[in-house]
Amino acid sequence: MRVDVNAFLGAYPFRRVPGTSPGALLAAMDRVRIDEAWVTHLPGIFWRDPTEGNAWLLGVAKDMPRLRPVPAVHPGLADWPDVVRAAADARAPAVRADPTFYGIDPAGPAMRALATACAEADLPLALAVRLEDGRQRHPHDAAPELPAAAVRALVRSHARLRLLVTHADRPFVEEVHFGSTPAEAARIWWDICWIWGPPEDHLETLFGTVGAGRFVLGTGQPLRIPENADAKLDLLDLSTDDRAAVESGNARALAGR
Repeated sequence: MRVDVNAFLGAYPFRRVPGTSPGALLAAMDRVRIDEAWVTHLPGIFWRDPTEGNAWLLGVAKDMPRLRPVPAVHPGLADWPDVVRAAADARAPAVRADPTFYGIDPAGPAMRALATACAEADLPLALAVRLEDGRQRHPHDAAPELPAAAVRALVRSHARLRLLVTHADRPFVEEVHFGSTPAEAARIWWDICWIWGPPEDHLETLFGTVGAGRFVLGTGQPLRIPENADAKLDLLDLSTDDRAAVESGNARALAGR
């Protein structure tokens, strides 16, 4: 069983990205032997109300069970508690908020209220540090990157909150992990899509210092090619148990399954 916790559906507003349809995503999953993907509605991240893409996302996931929906939540909008309840009722593996894209304080009162609601609903909260390398971003794509301090503030806001942080690099992971208590760090999972593999060996270093139990398979597809994450694992000298944990076991623990 292999689970991709970080995939997208729908058009990207700043450049042409192939393979954004549900069928194309499933074909890519078959190509790299991924059984299940947690999917976000990509265009909605850039909309004034990102939740407007949730109904379509939930409909796709109902028709294609290998795609698990990760609905968007904007805690600056009045109906956000309803979105969290609907996601819990739909047995979504997580909900997603991208505060820097929404133009709200990533560690402000609204995000802390969302963190509390997710914790009380036993629902993980997913956040992306970035979506693209700053060197290739469109001039209109001006959202700042998620600060590490915001992740630390959110995980400290509620003792039961579970966080999935995607698109983080090694310095970001280290800053948050080693700046957190062991109990806090145990409630943060990191996807591997932005962490360098060989020859820099950032991923190998993090597996040795942070531990493989904190990492999950995330490809970032179709903004990134899924073979990238796959190859990084293939090039590591991982035990069978550690590889199975990264590919599925840790995701199950994150989702409470």
